[in-house]
Amino acid sequence: MAELNITKDTFQKEVLESDKPVIVDFWATWCGPCRMLGPIVSELAEEHPEIKVCKVNVDDEPDLAQQFNVMSIPFIATFKNGQLHKSSVGVQPKEALLALLD
Repeated sequence: MAELNITKDTFQKEVLESDKPVIVDFWATWCGPCRMLGPIVSELAEEHPEIKVCKVNVDDEPDLAQQFNVMSIPFIATFKNGQLHKSSVGVQPKEALLALLD
């Protein structure tokens, strides 16, 4: 499954009301580390259909970035049962991203 691009209008339905655990990648096109992390996030989406993988472009969605206190990107946030579970900043290996769901 491909990752979903999320906006403030779709965040509630796709992330908070999801019946699956969700990984949200807060990123921007100008961010070098974000471009490094992008393929890892895409692999997660393809290899783990039990997880919903979403992307939020912080330039297009500054309100969402502010809502979750995103100060540095890439910022990964995980959600379970509609609640923020764990988060991390910076490029992480795939295993570390999956560990954020534990």
